[in-house]
Amino acid sequence: MKQPLILADNTTVLAGISVQHENTQLGRLGLARDTTPVQLDPSRTGDDASRLEDGLHRLVVGQDESIRQIVSVYQTYLAGMNAPGRPIGSFLFLGPSGTGKTRVIEAMAETLLHDSSAVVKIDCAEFQHSHEIAKLLGSPPGYLGHRETHAALSQEALDEHQTEETPISLVLFDEIEKGSDALWNLLLGILDKGVLTLGDNRKVDFSQCLIFMTSNLGAAEMEALTSPGVGFAASAGSTDTKALRECIQRVGTQAARKRFSPEFINRIDRTVVFHTLGAPELRRVLDLELSRVQRLVLSGTPFLFELTDAARDLVLEKGTDQKYGARHLKRSIDRLLVQPMANLVASRQIRSGDRIDVGRSDDGLKFQRIDEGLSPHQIHRAAGILFPMDEPLLDDYRPSGSSLEKEQSAQESLPR
Repeated sequence: MKQPLILADNTTVLAGISVQHENTQLGRLGLARDTTPVQLDPSRTGDDASRLEDGLHRLVVGQDESIRQIVSVYQTYLAGMNAPGRPIGSFLFLGPSGTGKTRVIEAMAETLLHDSSAVVKIDCAEFQHSHEIAKLLGSPPGYLGHRETHAALSQEALDEHQTEETPISLVLFDEIEKGSDALWNLLLGILDKGVLTLGDNRKVDFSQCLIFMTSNLGAAEMEALTSPGVGFAASAGSTDTKALRECIQRVGTQAARKRFSPEFINRIDRTVVFHTLGAPELRRVLDLELSRVQRLVLSGTPFLFELTDAARDLVLEKGTDQKYGARHLKRSIDRLLVQPMANLVASRQIRSGDRIDVGRSDDGLKFQRIDEGLSPHQIHRAAGILFPMDEPLLDDYRPSGSSLEKEQSAQESLPR
């Protein structure tokens, strides 16, 4: 290793880099040390934030930018460098319906708090008139029904889902554009000072909260841009995806600025535009939804169902609608798969322990029983779902035979 060269003017030369000590605070105090500079990488993510990022990518499809923004704010909080006296972070999610704006928040609750419903959700459509704000704050003393009215944004409501491991709260103002001006003015104080005063003069602390606001502002213009053969997408095509995304970002941001006052926009930390899901993203959403349905089945009459590739293609064909996004796909799954299987269970054509093959027919999906008598443990393992009180699953295990003996043989070969 080369020794540092100390010049007469108290300059240290290291690997071609001159470090002047005497003009620095360390140099004046005599604390400067001749060490080789180490290049730091501010883009790296810590372990806790990486776990959140992995969980969000596992549960949310096609919205990498929103995940990156959330993880960035969360890592700042973990480092203790978020602004004191304010919420941990505030987000405005814009984009068409069915792109995953609410799903991202539920996925964050599931990853951090182990419960997708651990969110304080305020439906802003219920607060279109100023007097309805009393439901959030509670009635002041002396008003009729004061003791019977409970504030929706009380400290108890915020702290309900906090854990010792993760002492934060997630607050969602859904469809914020439908709220009244009184609701927006109420949010000004929360976003700026992190404090809310209830009707009985109690203070509510929002400094341990992540605040999310969702809106469909600009959705029609965004859909026009991404529709085949229309507008920007017609000229740019698939060769300039980055330019198209930047254009959609501008459209969403401008729509928000037209609707909300400048002081409201200035108090929001991050504005994120969600983009329409394409065919590859919808196929991944289909996998997640089929896993959800299988878990739902296991909570009732436990049986195993498997879709052929042709059946999956049919569900995607019937469930793809750019205007409604992933929500239309969920309705397609309910109509083509869940409801027919529910009829088969109710009529006792499907029994506990059955293995059902779902294929494609001329008028929809067809269902065949190809095995029976499987134990709940075998069904859980075949579906890739952890059995209660069981060890972690082997990712490469999938049933390959059609008989119960082959299933049991594969089961016995698994380590206990």
